[in-house]
Amino acid sequence: MNTTPASPDAAPIRVFLLDDHELVRRGLQDLLSSEPDMTVVGEAADARQALARAPALRPDVAVLDVRLGSTADGADQEGISVCRDLRVALPDLACLMLTSFDDDEALFDAIMAGAAGYVLKQIRGSDLVTAIRTVAAGKSMLDPGATARVLAHVRSPADHTGTSGSPELSRLSPREREILDLIGEGLTNRQIAERLYLAEKTVKNRISAILTKLKVGRRIQAAVIAERVREREESGPGEGHRTAERGTHGTHGQGGTGPRSHRHHPVPDRRELP
Repeated sequence: MNTTPASPDAAPIRVFLLDDHELVRRGLQDLLSSEPDMTVVGEAADARQALARAPALRPDVAVLDVRLGSTADGADQEGISVCRDLRVALPDLACLMLTSFDDDEALFDAIMAGAAGYVLKQIRGSDLVTAIRTVAAGKSMLDPGATARVLAHVRSPADHTGTSGSPELSRLSPREREILDLIGEGLTNRQIAERLYLAEKTVKNRISAILTKLKVGRRIQAAVIAERVREREESGPGEGHRTAERGTHGTHGQGGTGPRSHRHHPVPDRRELP
C-alpha cells in the first residue's frame, strides 16, 4: 500500500465524500484536510446530490458510504449504485466504499460496480488516509481474504453476475479465454506469463484487452466472471450424477462432506489488481 504522501510538487489527491451523517462528513473532511497531499473538493448527503455534484468536480477518489439509510424499497446499498453511476461518468474515478457492516453481499456488489476498495468505518484514520492514497495510485484496497470471499460468493447457485450467455465472452480469443481462466485461478501476471511462455508485458496487454471486451474495469471483476464461466461449463447433462459423486468422494481427489465441494484456488495478488 502507498503509505507515504506524494512529492510536494505533485497535484493533491482530489477527494469527494458521500455520507448521510453530517458528523461523519465533518470528521472525514477534518482528517483529510490535514494531509498535505489531499484536498476535499466536495461532499454530498445523498445519492442525488452526489450524482449532481461529483462529475463537475472531477475528483480522483470518491469515499462513498455503502448504506445511505434503510428505506422501504430496499435502497440501503444506494452508495453502490452511486459508485456504478459515477464510474460511467468518470471512468478514471477510484471509489472507496466505507461501511459499518462487514457484509459479503455488499462487498460483492461493490466490486462488481467497479469499486477500488472496501473498508469498514472502524478503520483508523491513518489507515483510511493510506487507503485513499492506494486507490488514487490505481491499486486495489482488497486484501486476499476479501477477494476469497468474493470468489466464494460467486460460487453460490444464484447467478449474480449475469454472465450467462453473455455476448462479451464470445469476443475473447482462445488465448484470452485461457488467460481469463488463469486469472480466475488467482495467478499473477508473472505466473501467467511463465505458464503460457509469454512475456509479462504481453500478458498485461492481453489482460487490458480482456477487461475492455468484458466491459469491466478491474481484474477482480474478470476473476468473478471467470469463476462463473467455469461453474457453468462444469454444469450440464449429468450434473446431478457428478454432484452425487462429489458428495461421496470429494472434488479433485479431496474429501467432500456435503453435496458440493468448492475448489480452493489461490486468490489474486492485490498488487496485481488494476
